[in-house]
Amino acid sequence: MITIGCFHAHYSNIALIEETLAQYDIELVHYVDPGLDRLKHDADFSDAVIHEKVAQTLQWIAECHADAILVTCTLFATVLEQEAKQVPVPVIGIDDPLLQEMRRVPGEFIIVFTNPATVEGTMARVNQALQQQHEDESGQLHVAKVSQTEAVCIPGTFELIMRGDQKGYLEAVREGLQQIAEQYPGKRLVAAQLSMAPAAAQVTLDTGIAIHSPLALLAAYLEKNLGLAPQ
Repeated sequence: MITIGCFHAHYSNIALIEETLAQYDIELVHYVDPGLDRLKHDADFSDAVIHEKVAQTLQWIAECHADAILVTCTLFATVLEQEAKQVPVPVIGIDDPLLQEMRRVPGEFIIVFTNPATVEGTMARVNQALQQQHEDESGQLHVAKVSQTEAVCIPGTFELIMRGDQKGYLEAVREGLQQIAEQYPGKRLVAAQLSMAPAAAQVTLDTGIAIHSPLALLAAYLEKNLGLAPQ
């Protein structure tokens, strides 16, 4: 049985991962640390703080007998390009499946956030990924075609989930996503953060507008990269 250590910034992501991966014979061990989100507005907060904390936690999770690590927080994921290389097990960022899909199917993307602190780092990660080569189904490498990306943040929402108002958060995100979809017809919407996934799915169900989220492609991505198989 594969053990996946899941590194979260908020406990609400645990249920989303457990539900999505319930069909697999794996052990999920959850590590929750909201500290960086609580410190991010401090005057002396910097990227170095994120690097140090994420590096320490990845090493700790690996030492706790994890076969792989899933990082579900986009703030943590912004430093994985450097820090994941120092860990002896595979490290997967929650946005890795989305980045792969965006390379495979180029277009005009609106990347929607609720946490302003993750916008700059995530967009840098997105734009870097879109410049990389990708494999097609036959294993051939291709340079990604040019995609256009724009970031939009739904204001006043992230504080709701950080203080435990899950219902209020999802309702505000649902309304925000629907408004953004109406403002940008013809463009592909991406809900950047895992916590937004249920609201994105609800908007798609209500309106028929496809909104991509980290959750939708996660299981298939882990099957391919970690060799998971449904029970």
